[in-house]
Amino acid sequence: MSSETTARPRTRPSTRRRTHPAHAAAPKDHRWLVLAVIGIAQLAVVLDATIVNIALPAAQADLAFADDQRQWIVTAYSLAFGSLLLLGGRLGDLFGRKSTFLVGLVGFAGASVVGGLAENFGQLVAARALQGVFGALLAPSALALLTTTFTDPKERARAFGVFGAIAGSGAATGVLLGGVLTEYTSWRWCLYVNVVFAVLGVVGALLFMPKPVRGPRPRLDLLGTVTITLGLVGIVYGFSSAETDGWSDPVTIACLLAGVVLVALFVIVESRVAHPLLPLRIVRDRDRGGALVAIGLVGVAMFGIFLFLTYYLSQTLRFSSLQTGLSFLPMPFSIMTAATQITPRLLPRVGPRVLLRTGGLVAAAGVLLFLRTDAESTWAGTVLPALVVTGLGMGLIVSSAMNTATSGVAREDAGAASASVNTFQQIGGSIGTALLSSVFAGSVAGFDGDPADAVLHGYHVAFTGGAIALVLVAVVSGTLVNRHAVRRERLAAAASIPAPTTAH
Repeated sequence: MSSETTARPRTRPSTRRRTHPAHAAAPKDHRWLVLAVIGIAQLAVVLDATIVNIALPAAQADLAFADDQRQWIVTAYSLAFGSLLLLGGRLGDLFGRKSTFLVGLVGFAGASVVGGLAENFGQLVAARALQGVFGALLAPSALALLTTTFTDPKERARAFGVFGAIAGSGAATGVLLGGVLTEYTSWRWCLYVNVVFAVLGVVGALLFMPKPVRGPRPRLDLLGTVTITLGLVGIVYGFSSAETDGWSDPVTIACLLAGVVLVALFVIVESRVAHPLLPLRIVRDRDRGGALVAIGLVGVAMFGIFLFLTYYLSQTLRFSSLQTGLSFLPMPFSIMTAATQITPRLLPRVGPRVLLRTGGLVAAAGVLLFLRTDAESTWAGTVLPALVVTGLGMGLIVSSAMNTATSGVAREDAGAASASVNTFQQIGGSIGTALLSSVFAGSVAGFDGDPADAVLHGYHVAFTGGAIALVLVAVVSGTLVNRHAVRRERLAAAASIPAPTTAH
C-alpha cells in the first residue's frame, strides 16, 4: 500500500511534463498536402514515359532523324530510369529522402529544358537519358516518403489509392497531355511542361514536408550497384534491340545473357555484403514478392497497350494528335475510380489477394475487348467499353499491389522497397513494349493477305499478349500473396508493434 502511494506522485507529474508540451509543440498535420506534392512528382515521372510518343512525328520532322532512330527517344529514358532506380532508392536512405526528392525534381526539370532546346537528335537523346537519371532519384524518394508518412492502415489505404491512381493513369495522362500540347503548341512543350510540375513540387515540399528523421546511414554497396545497374541496362537494351534487330541478332543475345548473369551475380552479392543495396529480406517476403510480380506484369500489359492503341487510333482510324489523346481519357478516370473508391474500402476487409485476382481478370477481359477493333470500328462502340473495363481492373491491381509491396517495411528499408516497386514497373514496361513490338512485327510479317488486315492482326496479337500478362497477375500474384496481408498489418498497428515481414 505504501509503495503505491509513493509511486504515484513521481509518475503522474513526470508523464504530464513529457506529454503535454510535446502535443502543444506539434506542427500542423500536412499529411494530405504532402500526398499532393508526392503525387505531382510521381505524375511527372510516369507520364514522361508516354508523353513524347505522340510528339515523336513532329520532333522527327523538326530534327530530321530516321525512322529507326525514333525508339531511342523513348528507350534512352527507360534505360537510365529503370537501371538506376535501386541506386536512387539507396541514395535517399543515405542522404535523406526529402533532399533527394528536391534534387531529383530540380534535375528532372533542368534535363527537360535541355531536351526542349535540343537542336539535333543526339542532344534530345542525351537529355532524355538525363531525365531518366534524375527520375531514378526522384521516384523512389516519393514513394518512400509516402510509405513513412501514412502508417495508419485506413489512411494508408486511401493514400495508396490516390498514389496508385496516379501511377496507373499517368501513362494515359501522358498520351492525353502530349496530344494537347503537340496540337496547340509544339512538341518541345511536352518537355517544358515538366518545369511546371517541378515548381509546384519544390514549393510544396519546402512548405509542407517535415524535416527528415535522421537514422543510421548505411554504407553504399558499390559492387551491388555496379552489377544490378549493368545487368538491368543489358536486359532493357537487349529487349529494345530485339524489337529492331530480331531475337537472333548477336548483340541482342549477348546483352540479354550478360544482363541475366549480372542480375544473378547481384543476388549473390546482396546475400553476402553487410550493407546490401537491396536487402533480400524485402523481396523474400511472400506478400511483397507477389505484389512486385503483379506490378511488373501490369507494366508489361499497360505500356504495350498504350503503344498499340495509339497506333490504332492515329493510323487506322486517322485520329489527330488531340483526338488520340482525348480518346484515352476514360481510362485514367476508371483507374482513379477503382483505386480511390473501391480499393480503400475493400483492401482492409478482404486483403490484397482477392483484389489482385479480381483486378487481373477484369483488366484481362477489358484488353480482350480490344480484339473487336477493325478498320470500321467506332470509338464509342468499341474502344470506350474496353478502356473503361481495363481501367477498372488496373486500378484494383496497382493500388493494392503498391500498398502491399511497401507494407511492414522498416524505415531504413523504405527507400530500397520503394525503388523495387518502381524498378519492377519500369522494367516490366520496357520489356513489355519491346516484347509486344517484336510479336507485333512478326505477326504482321507472317500474315498472308491485305497489308491493312495484317496490321490489324498484329494489333490483336499484341493485345492478346497483354491480356495473358494480366491473367498471370491473377494466377501468380493471387497465389503468392497472403489473403490477410493487409489485415495482419492493421492488427499489428492496433497493437502498436511493427507489422511482421516474415519470409514465407
